[in-house]
Amino acid sequence: MSNAYANIAFTPAVRAEQARHGSADIYARVLSDERQDGAHLTEREADILRARDGIFQATVSESGWPYVQFRGGTPGFLKVIDPQTVAYADYRGNRQYISAGNLQDNDRVSILAIDFAQRRRLKLLGHARITEDPKVIAYLNTTDGPIAERAIVIRVAAFDWNCPQHIPVRRTDAEHGGEIDRLRTRIAELEQMRFACT
Repeated sequence: MSNAYANIAFTPAVRAEQARHGSADIYARVLSDERQDGAHLTEREADILRARDGIFQATVSESGWPYVQFRGGTPGFLKVIDPQTVAYADYRGNRQYISAGNLQDNDRVSILAIDFAQRRRLKLLGHARITEDPKVIAYLNTTDGPIAERAIVIRVAAFDWNCPQHIPVRRTDAEHGGEIDRLRTRIAELEQMRFACT
């Protein structure tokens, strides 16, 4: 079996585009039967997933339209259950339930996990199921967040690391060591001094 991600993503139309643009030979190696990778998460993949405070998730509607939504929480909200299973607590939002409705009809899901600070990007393809089992929700729910409505459990079909070339470097305040909060405090102090002098 070749690379699991390439087996799913490299459709005949994709292979034709690769051939047209001169990259077919480069990617032929991932379709080789000598390869057996990309279906079971290793510690490298688990580390980036556990560290995220947000992911982008795509589902497909009954009419074939893709739908991308941001899912987030405190770092660690996305749990790696085993090498082929990830899950997260799903909180009430604007109550449109587009992702939830899409998953009732088509369980396919795509996840993009981006580490902007380190310029790393992991793509996952999988099959998701929604559960309202209180035990599963309690396991996935964070202690400092709202109560989840449901849980999303994803069976990983394939993953792939993306090229970092065009990932902009962005850091959260925590990744900056609290620098943003220090600057806000300093700005407030300077504004107080300015008003005191007028």
